[in-house]
Amino acid sequence: MFATIITGASGFIGSHVVREAARQGTDLTLMSHRRPLAPHGPAAARVVRADLTRPETLRGACEGMDVLLHCASQIGGSADANEAVNARGTAALVAEAQRAGVSRIVYLSTASVYGRGVFQGARPEQLTRRPGSPTSRTRAAAEDAVLAAGGIVLRPHLVYGEGDTWVVPGLVRLLRALQGGAEGWSSRMSAIAAPELAQLLLGVGFAPAGSLTASVYHAAHPRPVSAAMLLRAVAACAALPRAGGELTVAQARERLAGEGWARHGIDMLATDHWYDSAPLWADLKRVPGPAFEEDFPRMRGWYRELVQAA
Repeated sequence: MFATIITGASGFIGSHVVREAARQGTDLTLMSHRRPLAPHGPAAARVVRADLTRPETLRGACEGMDVLLHCASQIGGSADANEAVNARGTAALVAEAQRAGVSRIVYLSTASVYGRGVFQGARPEQLTRRPGSPTSRTRAAAEDAVLAAGGIVLRPHLVYGEGDTWVVPGLVRLLRALQGGAEGWSSRMSAIAAPELAQLLLGVGFAPAGSLTASVYHAAHPRPVSAAMLLRAVAACAALPRAGGELTVAQARERLAGEGWARHGIDMLATDHWYDSAPLWADLKRVPGPAFEEDFPRMRGWYRELVQAA
C-alpha cells in the first residue's frame, strides 16, 4: 500500500480522488487550506493544513509519503493569486516532496495550457503550449516544476460530475443567453467524468515503475462528444426552454454579439478540442467506462438541483 498525500482534497476533482482512494483502502493524508474537508475519506486519514502561498507551512507535509497527487489549483482570480498558488506554490510543494523522498509526483493540469486553436486527436508531444490566461500560464509553470522533478502531468479538457461549478454551469449560462438550441455544431470535445478522472490519477500514482511511457498524458474518455450533443444534454438536464429555436454557430454569434463573456465559449464550442488519450488508458491497462452520452444522464439530478439553486 502506498502512503499517499492529496492536495486540494476539498476541491472538485480532489474530493473525487479522496473518495476513490478511500474505496481502494489507501494509506491517506489529505492536504487542504481554505475549506473544511468533506467526509469522503476514511476516519483514519491524516489531515494536513497547509497553504501553498506560504511555503513554511508545507514543511513536513510530505514526510513518509510515497505518492503526491497534486490536485490543488487557483482557477480565476487575480494574476498574483494564480502566480502564488499555481507557480510558486507548486514549486515549493515539489521541493518539499523531493526533500521528503516522495517517489512519484502527479499533477492535475489542464488542456487549457494549449491556448486557443483547433485540436484534433493530437498527443501532448505533438502540441505546443500557448497559454493565454494567468491561470493557464501559471499552471504551465506548475507543470514545469513537476516535470523537472521527474513527475507526471495529466491534462483533461472538460470534466463533469458532482461538484462541477465551471463546465455545466457555464454552458447553462450560455444556453440561457442564447434562448435556443444548437443546430449542426459538429465540433468534438474531449470530456471525462470526475470519478473516472480520479481513477486515472490514482492509477498513475500507483503504476509500477517502468509501466508509464510518457511524462505528460491527456486524460479524457477516448470517445469525444460533439458540441451539439453536449449542449442538448445540458439543456435537457437544466430543463431549459428553446424559445429561440435551433441556432447555427453563426446565428449564435450574432445573437450574443454584444456579450463579450460569451465569445470565448462559442469559439471553443465551434472548434474541435479533442485530444488523444489512448496512451494513458493503454499504459494503465484500463478499459474506459461509458462515454458522455451514456454517462451524463446519471448526473441530471445533481446538476438540476445546482442549476435551480443558482
